[in-house]
Amino acid sequence: MEFSANQIAALVNGTVEGDGDITVNTFAKIEEGHPGALSFLANPKYAHFLYTSKSSVILVSRAFELEQPVGATLIRVDNPYATVAQLMTMVSELTAKRHTGVEEPCHIAPGVDVPADAYVGAFAYIGEGVKLGAGVQIYPQAYIGDGVEISENTIVYAGVRIYPGCRIGAGCVLHSGAVIGADGFGFAPLPDGSYSKIPQLGNVVLEDNVEIGANTTVDRATMGSTRVRKGTKLDNLIQVAHNVEIGENTVMAAQVGVAGSTKVGSNCMVGGQVGFAGHIHVGDRVEIGAQSGIPGNVDSGSRLMGYPAVDARDFMRQTVYVKQLGELVKRVSELEKQLKSK
Repeated sequence: MEFSANQIAALVNGTVEGDGDITVNTFAKIEEGHPGALSFLANPKYAHFLYTSKSSVILVSRAFELEQPVGATLIRVDNPYATVAQLMTMVSELTAKRHTGVEEPCHIAPGVDVPADAYVGAFAYIGEGVKLGAGVQIYPQAYIGDGVEISENTIVYAGVRIYPGCRIGAGCVLHSGAVIGADGFGFAPLPDGSYSKIPQLGNVVLEDNVEIGANTTVDRATMGSTRVRKGTKLDNLIQVAHNVEIGENTVMAAQVGVAGSTKVGSNCMVGGQVGFAGHIHVGDRVEIGAQSGIPGNVDSGSRLMGYPAVDARDFMRQTVYVKQLGELVKRVSELEKQLKSK
């Protein structure tokens, strides 16, 4: 499948600089570019590759200023990163194979209606009272427990487990190994030192257009619902505990852990391995650097790093100070010696 630079520019409202008739048939990173490839420049750290890249077409910002001539045809757009994502989505939709029908062997409980344009793969298990929307894709060896509701065009990849009573919105993507609705970690200590399990009677609700990464777990609520609101994207290997709520269009990178009953706001960006304490509230539009620890409430619009997390600018200053500690200790020791000798 080939597209010319002019055709691409028309699709993304871009401006062509160079040969508008040159064609591309694949994508490549700018540093690994080759003839026939489309690349993009979004991070200034990679700007030097623009002048040596072999890619035929490169997306750049309208505001980017060239320091020397380039060999590639440029397409200037408002946001190169968002634009390449748009183009890759279009290609994926054009080329992706969409399955329909029911493969055997699999188990579909009596009374469950599988829409004509839906797909249920071999060895999948569909429990009693399950409701499947139009275009749903259930890949092989997935488990859909009793009473689960999955809305239209959601994809449940191989090996996903959705426990009974959970609700999955439209246009969601659940990657292999994800577990939705396992019991929350609730145990009451007894006088003899043992623990009594607290039944987890709630469920999990994933709203529309949520994506759950491979081997990520979202635990069911003790009462009510653990809820991930629309548009949120969770990376691989994330733990979301019982009764957590995550707001709209929030993104979390791998190995984040969110303890029970914590509320995370909308449009937040959370780096990898961040840990949230339980029963706290994190506002909207919060940005948290990787490996940070969040022990308490966070105001909307905050930018945090460190453990315990502090304002990102304070953390960077502290990092500089820590690097100087060895020299400072040495200087203090020398001053102490000078004072003692007097």
